[in-house]
Amino acid sequence: MNFPLKIAKRYLFAKKSTNAINIITGISVFGVTIGTAALVIVLSVFNGFEDLLTSLFNNFNPDIKVTPIEGKVFTIDSTKIVDLEALQGVEVVAKTLEEVAFFEYRKTQLFGVVKGVDSQYKRVSDIDSSIVEGDFLLEKGTKKFAVIGHTIASRLGINVQDDFESLAIFMAKKNPSKMSSPFRKLFAKPSGLFKIQQDFDSKYILTPLAFTQQLLGYKKGEISALEIRLNTSVDAKETQAAIKNLMGEKFHVKDGYEQEEAFLKLMNMEKWLFFALFTFMIIIIAFNLIGALWMMVLEKKHDIAILKSMGARDNTIRNIFLNQGLFLCGIGVLSGFLLAIIIYILQKTVGIVTIPEGFVVDTYPMEIRFFDFLKVGATVLVIGLLASLPSAMKAGQIPAMIQEE
Repeated sequence: MNFPLKIAKRYLFAKKSTNAINIITGISVFGVTIGTAALVIVLSVFNGFEDLLTSLFNNFNPDIKVTPIEGKVFTIDSTKIVDLEALQGVEVVAKTLEEVAFFEYRKTQLFGVVKGVDSQYKRVSDIDSSIVEGDFLLEKGTKKFAVIGHTIASRLGINVQDDFESLAIFMAKKNPSKMSSPFRKLFAKPSGLFKIQQDFDSKYILTPLAFTQQLLGYKKGEISALEIRLNTSVDAKETQAAIKNLMGEKFHVKDGYEQEEAFLKLMNMEKWLFFALFTFMIIIIAFNLIGALWMMVLEKKHDIAILKSMGARDNTIRNIFLNQGLFLCGIGVLSGFLLAIIIYILQKTVGIVTIPEGFVVDTYPMEIRFFDFLKVGATVLVIGLLASLPSAMKAGQIPAMIQEE
């Protein structure tokens, strides 16, 4: 075994002459344990929310969304749809059209977004799994229906069980005549409510595509987006590139992450901000480690003098106390990992930290990832190494001969 490592291990478990050293050492290890566990837990909670929100977004957003770079709408012929569906990684293609509209239900009025979808939309998204009341129904014979976000439905006071009340949807005409109303008005019967995520629930109302085209005054073939579901057995990036090549340079072709890129980047920024804050907390805790190691050096100065008189070099003495600091940090890191795993298991099974009612889950979601252990472990050990340097440098300066006072 490496000589400095062996001596450091012996000093670590040897009985200290002063009880205060044991207390300070215990406090420093306990602090590193708590700090390490906190870092892992914070990253796990952000991972859990990221996975949860991504899955919720996927219930509404498609795998790939094609939109025009210029203008709100575009026209696509049936042969292009056939070509898209013929791509190896493409499973289903749906046409959609959305625009801000004005809604009225039982004299309650509100702005929102009307989104017209075709018959393939249900296969592209997982919206039907998010229905909390009623059914996902858009057309039945000549009758038109609307599937409404839970929050906007609450604000409008919508009752899907009421067969006699319909939702009025208003859209301003582009060039209204002086003798006619400036608004185009159509009615749709509420058939179901969906609950996905606040941004979607508070503004979206889904209606049939032809109904929305009529409401907005667009031609039958005009749409605002193509929404595509991919085959999971084929590489998504390759399929996205093939779609870009087929659609040309006049279209955005965005995957699931790019559709919510701003939100996910903000969440990732918050994640690393919290990581930095908890790292700073561990740096403060490291001052206890500095104190503990400094007192160990003072206690072992006679041993250091003997080792030097036997031929030990300054860097050998320094390495002894650097290793001791890493040992203490290592114990704290392993204990912190164990504590974090226990809390993770309890949160997953029992739910020790709950979320107030109204959210899609009852407890804070957590997801531990192996890479997080590597990041946290490396961060804490580097801090421990830096905290060990002052006492290690002091130990290296102790002379081989000590004059007794």
